[in-house]
Amino acid sequence: MNWLGWIVVGFVAGMLGKVVTGVRDVGCIATTVVGILGGVLGGILFSAAGGSGITDFSLYSILVAFVGACILLFVFGVVIGRRGER
Repeated sequence: MNWLGWIVVGFVAGMLGKVVTGVRDVGCIATTVVGILGGVLGGILFSAAGGSGITDFSLYSILVAFVGACILLFVFGVVIGRRGER
């Protein structure tokens, strides 16, 4: 998949992840970065589980990136929540 595909998949996965996790303090560029990093994390997790990671522009690739983005956003929410409690 080319760099434009990674950006589109990352943005879509990041937006879906923001909706599911309820994280609101993430801008457009950060949403795309979270989605791209989620794609990398999701690819590692799916490969470790015996599946395939992100291979091309497809709904499966968006699902893999979405799972990774949700994990990253959950961790982000926990870290920000704890830092705000001090």
